[in-house]
Amino acid sequence: MADPARRVALVTGASYGIGAAAARALAADGCDVAVTDLATDSLAATVAAVAGAGGAALAIALDLRAQASVEAALAATLARFGRIDVLVNNAGVPLVKPAIEITRADWEQAIAVNLTGAFFMSQAVGRHWIETSRPGAIVSLSSTHGTVGFAGVAGYGIAKAGISHMTRILAIEWAAHAIRVNAVAPGTTETESRARILADPIRRRTMTERIPLKRFARAEEIAEAIRWLASPASAYVTGQVMLVDGGLTAY
Repeated sequence: MADPARRVALVTGASYGIGAAAARALAADGCDVAVTDLATDSLAATVAAVAGAGGAALAIALDLRAQASVEAALAATLARFGRIDVLVNNAGVPLVKPAIEITRADWEQAIAVNLTGAFFMSQAVGRHWIETSRPGAIVSLSSTHGTVGFAGVAGYGIAKAGISHMTRILAIEWAAHAIRVNAVAPGTTETESRARILADPIRRRTMTERIPLKRFARAEEIAEAIRWLASPASAYVTGQVMLVDGGLTAY
């Protein structure tokens, strides 16, 4: 069972990048952390990092496309720690393709993981909190792609816009149960999944020229926003989408 002095967080898509950084930040902030990905063997480094930051860690295999897997992830977290205080919906898949070329399979994959999975993960955890009369905090990952229009990311951007609106609606519906629901919308972030694109010096220069701070985010900077929204320090914040984009959307 969990140390009663520590909170418990569940972070989806935590094998690398923003998810792994969020798990580390939450552990340093006093959380034990259940971390998920499609396969548990990809989570070894994150589990070690959580332990190094002072938290107990649990690796869980999770396929957000399957409701049984969603329910099993919640059950495993509760079995190990006895409760859950924070959900971070980070797991996602990219879809970079002109709208005219997107296939139904492309679309269904992007929506299933980036939006549908986050909704039903939130629903499962929210239902548990409501049934047990426990407060909680949900932080989901939206994106600047879901805030302003960009060519070539229709499926991904529409899914992330859905995350932002899901955040507002769940915050309203669940406020009476002391459940806070927020989102973080990062700009381009230096992660393993973006390495190939950001390695192109011409593309990198073109992209950074649009950002007032003239650089991309680090995963740890996005994780700090997640940590704050998940913490008691943000107790009066709900229904918000926090842009962490170096000023990109300020124009």
